[in-house]
Amino acid sequence: MLSAGDEIAVVDGGSTDRTCEIVRELRLDAVQLIERCKRGRGSQQARGAAETTAGILWFVHADTLPDSGCMEAIRKALADPTAAGGNFSLRFTGSSAGARFLNRSYPWLRVLRLYYGDSAIFVRRADYESAGGFRDHPIFEDLDLIARLRGRFLHSDLVVTTSSRRFEGRWFPGVYLHWTLLQILYWAGVPPQVLGRWYAAIR
Repeated sequence: MLSAGDEIAVVDGGSTDRTCEIVRELRLDAVQLIERCKRGRGSQQARGAAETTAGILWFVHADTLPDSGCMEAIRKALADPTAAGGNFSLRFTGSSAGARFLNRSYPWLRVLRLYYGDSAIFVRRADYESAGGFRDHPIFEDLDLIARLRGRFLHSDLVVTTSSRRFEGRWFPGVYLHWTLLQILYWAGVPPQVLGRWYAAIR
């Protein structure tokens, strides 16, 4: 639920799904529509942060739906001055084998400190700016930012639900193998700009 002073920035990177039209039709005073932004999750999220002034930043992907209690959970988490940010539990839509596998495996990824943007990352603005914000990366912009944050990164058990559209109707083992290979190459130091071109092939 929005409180006084809350801001929402919708950043569009050239979509063709009526995103901008829908936002304009809603006519919500708290929503700022940014229509012209360079494509790429890193640049779009950086632009959204730059166009707002709130002390807490919450990055929610367009295909992700948060639980109704998430905003209050963020405020409570960041009342701790040692916390820089956090994320939520993630659930994929659908009943496919791929969605079921990811829903079971994502809690284990936290052991490896793999916190992806799908899980609706939130961060204190001061810590975000001190870390240098999102870089202009087409992929792994989330891991890059979190690695630079100082302070504790918290996890909430509240759930955000994200679309399984990226792998529905496709051979999931091949898609997952591709994702895993990209992650390994990122750890090995391959630039995100290079990995982004390979990631585009499976989107």
